[in-house]
Amino acid sequence: MGKVTSTDGTPIAYYRSGAGSPLILVHASGAANPVAWTAVVPALEEHFSVYAIDRRGRGESGDGPTYAIEREFEDIAAVVDSLGEPAHLLGHSFGALCALEAALLTRNVRKLVLYEPAIPLPDVPIYPEGFIDRFQALLDAGDREGALITLYSEIAMIPPHEIEQLRSSPVWPARVASAHTVPREARAEERYLFDAQRFKDLHTPTLLLQGGDSPWFLKEATGKLDSALPNSRIAVLPGEQHTAMYTAPDLFLHEVLSFLNGPG
Repeated sequence: MGKVTSTDGTPIAYYRSGAGSPLILVHASGAANPVAWTAVVPALEEHFSVYAIDRRGRGESGDGPTYAIEREFEDIAAVVDSLGEPAHLLGHSFGALCALEAALLTRNVRKLVLYEPAIPLPDVPIYPEGFIDRFQALLDAGDREGALITLYSEIAMIPPHEIEQLRSSPVWPARVASAHTVPREARAEERYLFDAQRFKDLHTPTLLLQGGDSPWFLKEATGKLDSALPNSRIAVLPGEQHTAMYTAPDLFLHEVLSFLNGPG
C-alpha cells in the first residue's frame, strides 16, 4: 500500500499490484478497495501496474473536516501526478464522475474508462425526494445493510438476483462498512452541474461503458457525456446493468482490455 498527499493535505491510500503501465481504479459510492475490483484485478494486473484507490473517508485514506466533491477530483489527480508517467483511469459510477473531472486537472491521463458516471440530468433527480434522509435514518438505526440494499434496488435498480450476488461476494462487508459515506456523496451528486462546454477540449481517448439493461437515466447520462467529449465511444454490455465487474467480469474485461491495449 502507498499514500499520496492531496491538495488539501489529506492522505489518499492506494493498493498497487501487477506490472506495466499504470492503471488507476476509482470505486463507486457504497464500495471500498481493494475488494471493489476483486473479480477483475487479477486479469488487469497481467497487463498493468494497478493502483486501486481508497477514496477519501474510507479504508486507509484520510478525510477532511468538511466534504466537497471537488476535493475528490483533486485526490485522483494527485495520485495520477505522483506516478511519474501518464496513467490510465478507470472509474465506476460516482468514481467515474470523479475520474472524469480529475482528467481536467492533470495532463497525465492516457486513456479514460468510465462506467455509467453519476451525471445528473436536467429536471431528473438521481434521488427521489426524501431518499437521502431515509437512507441516513437507516444508518442511524444501525441498519447499514438495509440502507445499501435500498440504494441498489431503488436507485441503481439492480435486480434482486444481482443484489444477492453482491451480498454473497467478498466485497459485501467492505461495502457495508463504508455505507456512512453515501449520503454526503449523494448530496454532492445532486448539486453537481454538468457543463458540456468544459469538456470540449478533453481529447483523452475515452471508453464509456453502459449496461444494456441499465436504467434509462444512466443510459441518458452516458449519451450526454458521449456527445460532450470529442474522442469517446460507448460500449454496451448486453444483459448487464450497473455492476458488470461483479456479474459479468469476463465481458467487462474484454471491453476494458481491448480499449486500453488498443491503438490511441
